[in-house]
Amino acid sequence: MSRIDALIAEHCPEGVQFKELKNVTRSTFNINWSSVNDAEFIYIDLTSVDRITHAIVNTQIVNNSNAPSRAQRIVYAGDVIFGTTRPMLKRYTLIPEEYHGDICSTGYCVLRPDPECVLPGFIFHLLGTVSFYIHVEENERGAGYPAISNSAVKRFRIPVPPLEVQHEIVKVLDTFTELEARRQQYQYYRDALLTFSEHTTGTKIRWAKLNEVAKFKYGFTAKAEDTGKFRFIRITDITDSGKLSSDGAKYINLAKEASEYLVQKGDILMARTGATCGKTVLIKDDIPSVYASFLIRISLNEAEILPDYYWHFAQSSFYWQQTNSMVSKGGQPQFNANALKNIRLPVPPLEEQARIVTILDKFDILVNDITSGLPAEISARRQQYAYYRDRLLSFQEAT
Repeated sequence: MSRIDALIAEHCPEGVQFKELKNVTRSTFNINWSSVNDAEFIYIDLTSVDRITHAIVNTQIVNNSNAPSRAQRIVYAGDVIFGTTRPMLKRYTLIPEEYHGDICSTGYCVLRPDPECVLPGFIFHLLGTVSFYIHVEENERGAGYPAISNSAVKRFRIPVPPLEVQHEIVKVLDTFTELEARRQQYQYYRDALLTFSEHTTGTKIRWAKLNEVAKFKYGFTAKAEDTGKFRFIRITDITDSGKLSSDGAKYINLAKEASEYLVQKGDILMARTGATCGKTVLIKDDIPSVYASFLIRISLNEAEILPDYYWHFAQSSFYWQQTNSMVSKGGQPQFNANALKNIRLPVPPLEEQARIVTILDKFDILVNDITSGLPAEISARRQQYAYYRDRLLSFQEAT
């Protein structure tokens, strides 16, 4: 930190000026769909930004005939976008060059930095600070479906040190996020292994709709308790990485009418509503459990498709491109069995499915198992990053 400390001592020994975001960002624009003919754009929806890595991972191609009503905001490389719907989910990202000129949802506040005042990476890292989320909590509105307005986001006051100081701070903080690139690498290999051409000849790959290889059942409605004989698996128990969380478990005592909702090893459960809509978990162990009503159980025909193979497919970009286009676009995203049955997936022979699962399981353990290897390093790096981010982005305000 010595170079940064030296720069601060040299350039702003008496503190730095603070400005509202609206005073260090430029105007942005919405697309006029009637004027673009058949041009296609990449659409960044609210679920397109990974909450952990802050990378853009799941997108879809839209044009003037199929664009969702929320597909309006034009983004440029260097923009920073922040999800204003359920803002405490912390969906924010820095737009890379490959998405220049594409479209994002009106659920984002688009911050276009004024290059004479502030660096894109400086704003990006500021959106992760404790002080920013205190501001968000103070300004969000709505209990069931909280949101913060663009104008409220832009009222957040940020320190504006000289650009040379900002550059050094961004360089340091970026080094802490390099390990997250491993997750993106995992996403790339998963998508590559699960991509099959429908037109390839001489293969045994077939394409099926999900209802051709699975049956669906909604979950059980009950009040969760702190104790009980059976774990009550709820929508909030599915983590961002598609795993069953061990934290905050709730329970119920099994009633006779709930016996058909018992969870079996190999069952697939999918969240069908809310911010986690589409998230999918594979039950890997025989834990006495019942699943809740906002989940759908997917019971696969294992003579055709392995549960582990489907779980990996349900994490892929191709799966998310379909789900994002099928969920209802109201205030609360919804996914019902009538939509779910139309999910299309490649069904290779079982031995090929097993081969793919073996490869992807190794990646998954490397990236997501918090008890070993890289994830332990990532966890430590995240703690370091959060510490240094808040320290480096805390300035004395000039009087």
